[in-house]
Amino acid sequence: MLLLAAGMTEPDVAKATGLGIRTVWATRSNIANENFEALLVVGHGSGRASKASGLEDAIAEEVEKNNYHTRQQVADMIFEKFGIRMSVSAVGKLLKKTASGG
Repeated sequence: MLLLAAGMTEPDVAKATGLGIRTVWATRSNIANENFEALLVVGHGSGRASKASGLEDAIAEEVEKNNYHTRQQVADMIFEKFGIRMSVSAVGKLLKKTASGG
């Protein structure tokens, strides 16, 4: 907020703070419209839906039934059984989310 108020451009503020350009634009807009309440709200990004959305329970069940030792083995199983290619880190997040370890 201070950098924008000081007259820095949006790209410069984004580079200096690590924020996305859209966030900087929204902040400048809220300052210009005197919407100060919106400046103090910490929101969460919409993110991206998981590739395995809706299949978490089936994947967790398969992991519990069979003997998988590595995340790569789980990723390979997901591709073979469900046709979804997932990275090893995404598999780790899925296993953590479903409390299957990882």
